[in-house]
Amino acid sequence: MFEDANSNRTGRSTCCRLGGVTVTRPLRADAARNRESLLVAAAAEFAERGADASISDIARRAGVGKGTVFRHFPTKDHLLVAIVLDRMATLSAAGEALLGGDPEAGLVEFLTVSAEYKQQLDLSFLLAASPTVVADPEVARARDRMFQATYALVERAQEHGVVRADVTGADVILLMCAPNYVAGPLLDADPELWRRYLAMLFDGLRPAGAHPLPHPAPASPLPPAPTT
Repeated sequence: MFEDANSNRTGRSTCCRLGGVTVTRPLRADAARNRESLLVAAAAEFAERGADASISDIARRAGVGKGTVFRHFPTKDHLLVAIVLDRMATLSAAGEALLGGDPEAGLVEFLTVSAEYKQQLDLSFLLAASPTVVADPEVARARDRMFQATYALVERAQEHGVVRADVTGADVILLMCAPNYVAGPLLDADPELWRRYLAMLFDGLRPAGAHPLPHPAPASPLPPAPTT
């Protein structure tokens, strides 16, 4: 899917063919602003209404016409992919930037940033809502980049003795949603409650007082691909 050179998959640029060569043109400043406002509006709309949020509602929230939405994102799947890519790129960049600092503080900060994003706008359902989004090659590459940043932070913390040796990057990725999930029923009354459970989570990652884990870690944080 999305193989047409003229289709604007993520809305970041447009493509044309000149003399058999594909040329990518950056968006004009006003078009780039429209794209960003659309992503913000769409993320908020999907977080409130789920994957069934309509293009009309997204356009209204962004203050543009439906035609503007479709010029940037030809289908809803294009828009879902762009939102997921934007979120994953932000998390990956945060993780990579933290690799040069204190290993313990860096991992704590990365988990905090992840939880803060999830608290502000929980978009994790998007990956489950559309098989097209899950299967998209750009999403897979962005997810791998985020996984690699997480693995590197965990390994660096282990090398400095601040994370127990029997924890893996896959373990930490699966635990990233835990603070928000546990605090979820009470977040309306206490929006910062997830921070308490994040602190508990990180204490469980420390080597001091750790007991052997009763089950091996998963090979990957992703479920196995279905067999045909």
